[in-house]
Amino acid sequence: MLDQLVCVAAVTMLGVLEQAYFSLQVIYARRKYSVPPPSTTGPPDFERVFRAQANCSEYFPLFIITLWVAGLFFSQALSVFLGLLYLHGRYRYFHGYAQSAQGRLAPLYFSAKVQWVLIAIGGLGVLSHMSRLYAGFDPFASLCHVLGFEFE
Repeated sequence: MLDQLVCVAAVTMLGVLEQAYFSLQVIYARRKYSVPPPSTTGPPDFERVFRAQANCSEYFPLFIITLWVAGLFFSQALSVFLGLLYLHGRYRYFHGYAQSAQGRLAPLYFSAKVQWVLIAIGGLGVLSHMSRLYAGFDPFASLCHVLGFEFE
């Protein structure tokens, strides 16, 4: 079982390291712009770094949950690939936002699309598993049969 999830765990740890990196950037920005804790306001350059880190932290639980559900119930490989894309998008988002408020938009839309795909495949995987478990019906196997794809 662990062999089937080790890559999802690796992406999770990369995400944790990314969050730590974002938090360190706020500490550095506090020092650079002389904004002592617990203040959350200061020069616009500080506020953008602070908001970028806060926004990434707000979405991190949603990302982790959907990454694991998609990995468990749909496909570890696809969830890992999407997880890496999401983390890359968030990295670009953070640095884009730190430069300018407008710089956050393209990476924000990109990571949001990836997140929605994780939600969709996780939901499909759970529904498929539940239908096999409780109704004795495998919608994906039936779809593959209709499309002419046979797996053994």
